[in-house]
Amino acid sequence: MKKVIHYHIDIEIDQLTNSVRNTISGDSFSTDVFETSSTEIKAVTKAKGWKFDWKSEVKEADRKVYKLTIKDNPNIIQGLASISDYGDHFYLHLVESAPFNLGKGKLYEGVPGNLFAFTCKLSWDMGYDGIIAFQSKTKLIEHYEATLNATHVGGHKMIIFPQAALKLIKQYFQT
Repeated sequence: MKKVIHYHIDIEIDQLTNSVRNTISGDSFSTDVFETSSTEIKAVTKAKGWKFDWKSEVKEADRKVYKLTIKDNPNIIQGLASISDYGDHFYLHLVESAPFNLGKGKLYEGVPGNLFAFTCKLSWDMGYDGIIAFQSKTKLIEHYEATLNATHVGGHKMIIFPQAALKLIKQYFQT
C-alpha cells in the first residue's frame, strides 16, 4: 500500500500584492496559473534549488499541481501549488516559490499569496464559497492568521473561510 505523505505548509507570505512585484524595480506583473504536466515538471528539481519532489507530487491521483507564471511568459515558473478537490472545499498540500523568489535576494514578491488566492478562487468557482484547508507548521500558524486571515481549527489545521477567501480573491483577481 502506498504511503500518503502529509505536508505542513512552510512558506511565509512575504507580501499580499495584486500580482507579483519585482523587488528591484517595484514594477507589478500580471500572472497566470496553469495546471502543470509531468513532462513540464521534470525541470523542477532539488538540484535546481526546489525543496520538494514535484515529480512525485504531479503523479498523485488525488491532486493537481499548478504553476504560477508571469502573463505572456509561461515557461518560467514563479511558484507551484499542489491542490485537491475534496468535494466541498479545496485542500492545499504544498506551496513553494521558485528558488529565485526566496530569501533576501528574491526577484519577485507576492508569489505565495497569489497561490493561496488562486486556490480560494478555484474553491469559489466550484461553488465551495472559497473555502480551503491546509496544514501549517506550528511556527507559522499566527503568521497565516495575520496575513491570510486563516482560522486555526486545532492541531496544525487551518481553514480560510469565505470572508477571508473573498478578500484574497479580490486582492489578486480583479474582475
